[in-house]
Amino acid sequence: MAYVKLSEQVQKLSNPQRSDSFIKLFQEAVRSGKIEGAYLPERFTMPKQFTRRGSDDTYQKDTREMIFDHTPAFDEWFEETNRALAAARRGGTIKPSLEAVESGLVDFQDLVAQTRQKLQASFEKGQALGNSRKGTSKPSASKRKTKR
Repeated sequence: MAYVKLSEQVQKLSNPQRSDSFIKLFQEAVRSGKIEGAYLPERFTMPKQFTRRGSDDTYQKDTREMIFDHTPAFDEWFEETNRALAAARRGGTIKPSLEAVESGLVDFQDLVAQTRQKLQASFEKGQALGNSRKGTSKPSASKRKTKR
């Protein structure tokens, strides 16, 4: 049996920026019994570069080292997982802007439909609120106590 450290396997990823996702998937595979692995007392630094919001500086994270049994079943799992992580993942939605509409990244007709839907919902909410207040009346002047 050949045992391999997780840190060595992470170096073989085709996209090192997905190393955190790979480690989570690896730990899930160990937990579910697909891979035979165990924690070691040491830690290693992941190759992924993290960035802080609103800043350009990057940092890296450490995670616990693991050792696992390198089998043909693991090779098959690794190839499949590495391929899935290397595939272009769907990014966040593109924010509507003049440039995004002009370049065709955002469909203008879809944007119009969404805007109409929001305006209609807002209008109906306002009408419902106004109608619900019609039923309640304010105390009349004769019911209020006045000093004379």
